[in-house]
Amino acid sequence: MSVSSFPFGTLSDGTPVTAYRLENAAGASVTALDYGAILQALCVPARDGAMVDVLLGYDNPGQYETLGGHLGGTLGRVGNRIGGASFSLNGVTYNLVKNNGANHIHGGIKGFDHRMWDVTAENDRLVFHRVSPDGEEGYPGNLTVQVTFTLDDSNRLNIAYDADTDKDTVVNLTNHAYFNLNGGGSAMEHTVQIFSERITESDATGLPTGKILDITGTPFDFREPRAVGSQIDADNVQLKNGKGYDHNYIIAVKRAAVLYSDKTGLEMTVETDMPGMQFYTANGLGERAGKYGTLHPREGVCFETQLFPNGTNCYGFPSPVLRAGQHLHTETAYAFRVR
Repeated sequence: MSVSSFPFGTLSDGTPVTAYRLENAAGASVTALDYGAILQALCVPARDGAMVDVLLGYDNPGQYETLGGHLGGTLGRVGNRIGGASFSLNGVTYNLVKNNGANHIHGGIKGFDHRMWDVTAENDRLVFHRVSPDGEEGYPGNLTVQVTFTLDDSNRLNIAYDADTDKDTVVNLTNHAYFNLNGGGSAMEHTVQIFSERITESDATGLPTGKILDITGTPFDFREPRAVGSQIDADNVQLKNGKGYDHNYIIAVKRAAVLYSDKTGLEMTVETDMPGMQFYTANGLGERAGKYGTLHPREGVCFETQLFPNGTNCYGFPSPVLRAGQHLHTETAYAFRVR
């Protein structure tokens, strides 16, 4: 395993950004930025032996600052949505910025994927660290966060999230990687299998209502593998609400999903210890410049492992509360092979 780093340009305020790269014995590599703890590239060997960068991304820090989409970013303090941009904890109501209509999403105007991180490169891993101060984006408590990216020689990328707080707060960390196993073009012909029979219902704003839906026999049922886009435009209220798939699947097993491209022979397995996974088909990814040309809607597929969105406001959802003195640790892996 080799570790390297190189300059990746500067932010609008002149802050330099550094890229860190891990490369394994098979030649596969992962590149991450100290800006946003962003996964900027993930290159793995395809059926023909050629390396395919399976992540959508940008060429420079300015694009990550301004073009949006959270491509490859580490999301926090709370990834996904909080209804009404507020929550109550210990009898206190905390008001957050409304940056998704009336709701709060992905940590606010300047969430974790728009902050600088300290980085330590250690053999087969990159360790990203930052302290989110009390009151940042409206959240209580000084939160110490560590995100560790590990790449092994079997082409398995593991992401470990660790957090501690000195005051009760809420935390839901995830990564917003957009995967395309062909390296670009529409991802709708990819085959997907999701090991889940239920989703959380979403309203027209994408906010979970608190209701759980059985998806048997609906366009959301991917227990048998089929093309991502095979029913994406079906006459279904939930699909219309999300303008495609943008929903939290309830995950009861470690092996959450499998994505496959017959074009490259690449298969990606998603494994997680989290109870939820946002399956998102990049419906809102408007045309913009990407690192390999113009990006388009539905060019990538996201598997954002998580606690349920709006968990602060929905009774019975897994709680995102992290108490002072408690330690949070969770892991998600994306494993690649050719078949």
